[in-house]
Amino acid sequence: MPYLDHAATTPVRRSVREAVAEVLAGPAGNPSSLHGAGRAARRLVEESREQVAEAVGARPSEVVFTSGGTEADNLALLGTLAARRREDPRRRRLVAGATEHHAVLDTLEALERDDDAEVTLVAPGPDGVVTPQAVEAAIASDPGSVAVVSLMWANNEIGVVQDVAAVATALRPYGVPLHTDAVQAVGHVPVDFAGSGADLLALTGHKLGALVGTGALLVRRDATIAPVTHGGGQERGLRSGTLDVAGVRALAVAVTEAVAEREHEAVRLAALRDRLVEGAMALDPSIRPGGHWERGDVVHRLPGNAHLLVPGCEGDSLLYLLDAAGVECSTGSACRAGVPQPSHVLLAMGLPEAQARGALRLTLGHTSTDADVDAVLAALPAALERARRAAGTAGAA
Repeated sequence: MPYLDHAATTPVRRSVREAVAEVLAGPAGNPSSLHGAGRAARRLVEESREQVAEAVGARPSEVVFTSGGTEADNLALLGTLAARRREDPRRRRLVAGATEHHAVLDTLEALERDDDAEVTLVAPGPDGVVTPQAVEAAIASDPGSVAVVSLMWANNEIGVVQDVAAVATALRPYGVPLHTDAVQAVGHVPVDFAGSGADLLALTGHKLGALVGTGALLVRRDATIAPVTHGGGQERGLRSGTLDVAGVRALAVAVTEAVAEREHEAVRLAALRDRLVEGAMALDPSIRPGGHWERGDVVHRLPGNAHLLVPGCEGDSLLYLLDAAGVECSTGSACRAGVPQPSHVLLAMGLPEAQARGALRLTLGHTSTDADVDAVLAALPAALERARRAAGTAGAA
């Protein structure tokens, strides 16, 4: 069955399966234990930490292992707010892009509701880009009140890539730390933590072919951040709990492999993406890509993201009809699947609600082939006709 939902999760790599099997077949050992099995487990964890750090331009000491991107985002925001507010009670404001993933937006909402925080959301342009100027304008009037700024590296719905380094440069004179959710970016576009200027960076394994439940938060050594969970003091005291050795190893193998093959894969996936976008527009000229798209572009848009705006029908209807035809895709973030409301990303970009409801997200990954694109383009005409008939707009587009 053609699978075009790699932005939600991607199949586990063979190298990861083999690495995990090797760990699980070995002796049991808690990496915090001092006996031989514990030391062996600790050695494997630290070797994996070094691999992850090397792949994303970080120091090993800056890699804090987590259960995934959501926990990493929560730790970054809650921990930074707590630590910086402790230093100065005026720092109760959090600034973020209006198109962030709900792992960030829902955390901000909870802080505003329950922890007397103030949230400022920065609107993107119609192409989905949040400019450094817009971020700076959001903090410049009262930078002393800002605890942290959060801006995702690459958007999970429309695939737009933000200029994180430029935003970090704009924030530097104000002394405001920057967190970036790079869950969709690592392994797909160049990510250099040291070069980006960001203070905190979240990544996860299951978008790269590792296991669900593995991830990391990169934390600069001089970052001001407090733990939000307590226990054994693992991971620099920021994330207590017994480490999942097999999961950590899986993450390291997947990140290393994805980054090593990134340049070749970017070209291959962009070609598939472009054929999919152009094929859909050829079938129906009213269809257009959401966000910035140019043929061959692997800099401003994720190579594997083919987000389509389809007028005259509900995206959910298209999804179910394509699924019935054997094509698996989505309308937006899988973390909000089943919620009957238009995408907050598209609304923030200024699209009317009716247009925002007609979105289809087709995302490609390391197992994708030309046959997957062929299957979508073959199934799309009938799905469009039936979805528009259900919406009462057949023939209107």
